[in-house]
Amino acid sequence: MTAPAPLAFDGSRVDGPLFTAVTHLARATRWLNGPLEWWTNAGLAVFAVLMLAAWWRARHRDAAAMTLALAAPVAVAAAFAAAEIVKKIVEEPRPCRAMPHAFIVEACPAPSDYAFPSGHTTAAAATAAALYLLDRRLAAVAAVFAAFEASTRVYVGGHYPHDVIGSIVLAVPVACLAALLLRRVATPLVGRLRHGPLSPLQAARPAAAAAGTRPVTDSAATGRGRTRPR
Repeated sequence: MTAPAPLAFDGSRVDGPLFTAVTHLARATRWLNGPLEWWTNAGLAVFAVLMLAAWWRARHRDAAAMTLALAAPVAVAAAFAAAEIVKKIVEEPRPCRAMPHAFIVEACPAPSDYAFPSGHTTAAAATAAALYLLDRRLAAVAAVFAAFEASTRVYVGGHYPHDVIGSIVLAVPVACLAALLLRRVATPLVGRLRHGPLSPLQAARPAAAAAGTRPVTDSAATGRGRTRPR
């Protein structure tokens, strides 16, 4: 009988006890298992909504802001692609395979679906990083949801704590660099498109222009040549 092949990278040796402590919490809170297993996947929609909100708000700003809004999903995709490359290099088996006796909430994926880094956390952290360059308020909301997303990945047993931490360390610089690069090279193009057929998608029309009327000034309304002090 041949001995089993050694793990390419045994993540349980890094922070296995911490992972086990979290899974013990999951075992003790079975009433939370279902909701958090659902959220750990469905919750990614929140980040799509936040990027959509950033685009909507950028319509009231300049071409550089709109470029960053359009670059956000591209930056997330770039970070996710980088994470997939790292996964293939590290080849860290999922906790469900390295620690089969641990309490795992979610189903164990295929052996080729490696653990380090976490794809879910990478997408979440990359969204927060890309939005930070554009809208700090939306970025703060994204950061809170990203932290929660990372914690659910460990709670359901899909990743070790170092998997989600590594995801953040990878996603933030990659997303920022991708967004800044796109802002640098694509802003002139976005500026030109704002005056073409796609302008309604990139620039909000002023209220007066949308109504087809000219704004009434103090001098026009009163017949006097002076303006009211502000």
